[in-house]
Amino acid sequence: MNAADTPLYLDATQPISARVADLVGRMTTEEKLGQLLFNAPAIPRLGISAYNWWGEALHGIARNGRATVFPQAIGMAATWDRDLLERVASAIADEGRAKYHATLRRYGETGHYQGLTFWSPNINIFRDPRWGRGQETWGEDPFLTGEMGAAFVRGLQGEDPRYLKAAACAKHFAVHSGPESKRHEFDARVSRRDLYTTYLPAFKKLVTEAKVEAVMGAYNRTNGEACCASQLLLVDILRGEWGFQGHVVSDCWALNDLHTTHGVTNDPAESAALAVKRGCDLECGQTFEFLDEALARGLLDEHDIDRAVTRIYTTRFKLGMFDPSEQVPYASIPESVINCAAHRQLAYEAAVKSIVLLKNENAILPLRNLRSLYVIGPTAANAEVLMGNYYGLSESLTTLIEGIVARTPEGVRLEYRPGTLLLHSPASPSPWTMASASRSDVVIACMGLSPQMEGEEGDAIESPVNGDRVEIGLPAVQVDFLRQLKANGARVVLVLTAGSAIALGDVADLAEAILYVWYPGQEGGRAVADVLFGDVAPSGKLPLTFPYSLDQLPPFEEYAMTGRTYRYATAEPQFPFGFGLSYTRFAYSDLRLPATIPAGAALPVQATLTNAGGMAGDEVVQLYLSKVEPAPGDPLYTLVNFQRMHLAAGETRTLDLIVAPEMLATADDDGRPAVQPGAYRLYVGGSSPGTRSATLGAPEAMDAEFLIA
Repeated sequence: MNAADTPLYLDATQPISARVADLVGRMTTEEKLGQLLFNAPAIPRLGISAYNWWGEALHGIARNGRATVFPQAIGMAATWDRDLLERVASAIADEGRAKYHATLRRYGETGHYQGLTFWSPNINIFRDPRWGRGQETWGEDPFLTGEMGAAFVRGLQGEDPRYLKAAACAKHFAVHSGPESKRHEFDARVSRRDLYTTYLPAFKKLVTEAKVEAVMGAYNRTNGEACCASQLLLVDILRGEWGFQGHVVSDCWALNDLHTTHGVTNDPAESAALAVKRGCDLECGQTFEFLDEALARGLLDEHDIDRAVTRIYTTRFKLGMFDPSEQVPYASIPESVINCAAHRQLAYEAAVKSIVLLKNENAILPLRNLRSLYVIGPTAANAEVLMGNYYGLSESLTTLIEGIVARTPEGVRLEYRPGTLLLHSPASPSPWTMASASRSDVVIACMGLSPQMEGEEGDAIESPVNGDRVEIGLPAVQVDFLRQLKANGARVVLVLTAGSAIALGDVADLAEAILYVWYPGQEGGRAVADVLFGDVAPSGKLPLTFPYSLDQLPPFEEYAMTGRTYRYATAEPQFPFGFGLSYTRFAYSDLRLPATIPAGAALPVQATLTNAGGMAGDEVVQLYLSKVEPAPGDPLYTLVNFQRMHLAAGETRTLDLIVAPEMLATADDDGRPAVQPGAYRLYVGGSSPGTRSATLGAPEAMDAEFLIA
């Protein structure tokens, strides 16, 4: 074919919009309808290969063989490190590109989980620790979620002005966080104020600032409308208020719920038509197979189909799928990047920075001058607790026991026994366990939860409620075992794996130190061991509040924010949002900010941070805002900025931070944001405001009032 015969859609010098219009114009109606399915068939006459849109990359390329397994999303949220997240996502995209092109070279097309469209990140708000899928999120705060999610999107999609490295997807839009057992039928009722203050800000940031390529609708209804066919969410807000230019995909088989469990339509043809007309462009499921019937019945027209096909093909062109590989900068990424040494080291860095030190009585950590060490517990040799859910597979998983064994110096007597089970009482308890534990200098008890106990419906096979948790405490069999250890005189360092908050209550008194390590990825064992032995100081901060018990929480199905998260709860938590200790000691001083700023202006903040301890370490400086006289419905506190800092022992740094004008605004009952004149208080510290942080040993925070005129 000479240049004169080249179709416009194959001419890489032309604008993408013109190329897409040319290609869509060459398709028959039947061909267009096929392309709106997630497993789109080939169109050989146009040179279009079959393409499966379904890919996952939550914390590494998932469900497609070998990949670097990074810490679960909630663990990476505990790093509070935007730069790290962008580097992690870029590494994930590199591996996805390498795997995609290797598959194309071998088979000429890609299949399920082998494409470049990744349905990540999950930026729903983790409003209740009972939600099993909360581990996939960036925590309970909309600002932290938006910042971390945006960094992830930037890393995944790359910086090339013409091509996407991969296509990210913000999910699940919107107001979606359980219960899992009712997600196909549930109607999340929420006020406009809560909608715009809590549930939408992260989505807005990813759409308007990070330019996320795709948005996935949620299974549930929100205020009566099915999310995957919502006038308010998809038309008025997403494309209207925010000007979204990408494509919308349904959650898997969610459109079937429109006519079955939600009852907003009467049959599959009506569901398919309503979804397309409201702006759902691509379906994961089979309801769009009825679009031909919908057309025949006049429920939608060819223009609606063309619009959807245009949107999804714009994404495929931006991924370079119709251009010569030598013109696509990401097409030459070699297979050798997959789980390479640099990516393994990045996974280690993420795991180290995610670990949160909740307690360190008598400075038992870091471990030094030991003669004997006893490792016990059901998660110590458990590889599943490294991976979380939506995971890839690695040939180099390092369990907790493997990491501890590799790091323990010779001459220190080291023993290991499982001791107890995660959830069930042992059939034959060992009589040797307690005696060995009591004779050891320190017992490292590896306990907590596993992905079998919390996750998505169908995955968490130990959950009696489709992946959610009924109770949020440590399982009773583990509590009983810890009590026995304490009664026998063991000095316990408790290492907890989990994807959500565990309400420890008085169980926290049974251990001298508590490390919360989440589901830490393939390098988790090495990272935990290095923190235990003091090769690096712990620096993670909680991305969600840890309550004392369920008694402090509203009902799970209640989506109103009253009484939830650090922003609205008045009950004192066991461990506050933003909290995390270190082996060194940080001190804040010299807070400076203007006495008055005009409405619409940014707030400059200056403070001094000193590492007053004897060890280098990282501190996450956090800025919170509150009204001196809050109105009903206003948040008690709002995170408005943060910065992770590394300081050598004895080092002092001056911090210059900005609170953006939009962070000073408050939404009214209609959801409209406005900067309200009046007196405000700004807090600067290493945890969210409140007396609990100080009693737990967090650095004393500073605060100052200012006026917005």
